[in-house]
Amino acid sequence: MWTFTLSILKKFLLLEIFKGLILTLKYFFKKKVTINYPYEKGPISSRFRGEHALRRYPNGEERCIACKLCEAICPAQAIKIEAEARSDGSRRTTRYDIDMTKCIYCGFCAEACPVDAIVEGPNFEFATETREELFYDKEKLLSNGDRWEEQINAAQKLDAPYR
Repeated sequence: MWTFTLSILKKFLLLEIFKGLILTLKYFFKKKVTINYPYEKGPISSRFRGEHALRRYPNGEERCIACKLCEAICPAQAIKIEAEARSDGSRRTTRYDIDMTKCIYCGFCAEACPVDAIVEGPNFEFATETREELFYDKEKLLSNGDRWEEQINAAQKLDAPYR
């Protein structure tokens, strides 16, 4: 009888609603934890694997030595490389293509590269309207590298103790 009266009293006084309102007021005045995404960006880990980029040396020459290790290790077979020897005897790529629709962002290509030529940069906002825009050629990859070079260098310095 006593528990029956207590449950009716709780329903009549709307205690659950008042508990919910008090909880709402408690969090209403606290600092917000959400971000306004397109205008505010959250922090990105130094080990984040995003859009691919080909890097250059400080003198402007591309780093890729056409060893084709990244092409060999890619489990999705998304990388295609063609190379030729230059007049000074070194090898450089004539064609470096990545099919981003096949890429699984495993990071094996960046780990296999002996000269840190191919990296996965900090950019995760590269949605496109057509599939053809996700077939990256050498020029697109080099422009990505030029655009993200500062962030890539900073991320590699932070990651250096673990390599």
